[in-house]
Amino acid sequence: MANVAPTARPDRSAIVPGRLPAVPAPRRLLGKLSLTWLPVAPFFLYVTIFMLLPSLSIVQGAFSKSTGSGYTLDHVRTLFDPQYRDAFWTSIKLSVATALTGGIFGLFVAYAAVKEGAPRWIRSALITFSGVAANFAGVPLAFAFIATIGTTGVITSFLSSYGIDIYSNGFTLYSFTGLTIVYTYFQLPLMILIISPSIDGLRSQWREAAENLGANTFQYWRMVGLPILWPSLLSAMVLLFGSAFSAYATAYALIGSGSVNLVPIIIGAVMSGNITIDPNLGDALALGMIVIIGFTVAIYALLQRRASRWLR
Repeated sequence: MANVAPTARPDRSAIVPGRLPAVPAPRRLLGKLSLTWLPVAPFFLYVTIFMLLPSLSIVQGAFSKSTGSGYTLDHVRTLFDPQYRDAFWTSIKLSVATALTGGIFGLFVAYAAVKEGAPRWIRSALITFSGVAANFAGVPLAFAFIATIGTTGVITSFLSSYGIDIYSNGFTLYSFTGLTIVYTYFQLPLMILIISPSIDGLRSQWREAAENLGANTFQYWRMVGLPILWPSLLSAMVLLFGSAFSAYATAYALIGSGSVNLVPIIIGAVMSGNITIDPNLGDALALGMIVIIGFTVAIYALLQRRASRWLR
């Protein structure tokens, strides 16, 4: 009879009493992955339910036929009609104008409060106010401006008592210029919140080195400060553009669906049951906004990636 080698048994001497045997590497890796993704699972669930699924529904509606089944490009082609093309162009102009006004003035205010030598209470008070003012929009903001500088507003009536009529030269709050002023109210504090960390990232050693080399204040900002701050400044303005481009409640409460032709107002008319507009056209308009906002977010991400090199 042939000799059969005994089956090898595990070395039990390696097992320490009171300690579990080592888990295989793949199982440990799987456990780490599950624990890592568990805290962010609600976020991805939220994004899926409230962003991805509605976006997919909009895309499907934009290319669906109004009657019957099937798909068509007619609704997307309609976006290039003069009425809707002008609406997109007006929304873009309003967003660019408020991004520039809010961005430039917000930069100056933020620098004045954050720079070295400024009292710390000013910074804390400004950041607190900006956090509140940046979220003060919609119907309350429109009502506040109507009650302040409307045709019968408090400031308008006060100036009229001294012979000053702010409406005498064609200005009206219910116009493109009026919307620009109202939007700047929440764009400026939003800019302060966004740009303040970047201003903090300007190290005092850089300015001292520039001064030791004979540079004055203007030369420092032209050759050192602004080149470093430029990506952060542009990315902040891009974010302001997206904030203004998607705003709806403030514009609707202020001008309704009349004097200024904006894309969000047209979409709101479709959502409110306007039978003169094809619902699928509303989806196509929303798809156009998604494309522009997506392009804006992509630019913002690229600029932020470049700006983060100086903030490490």
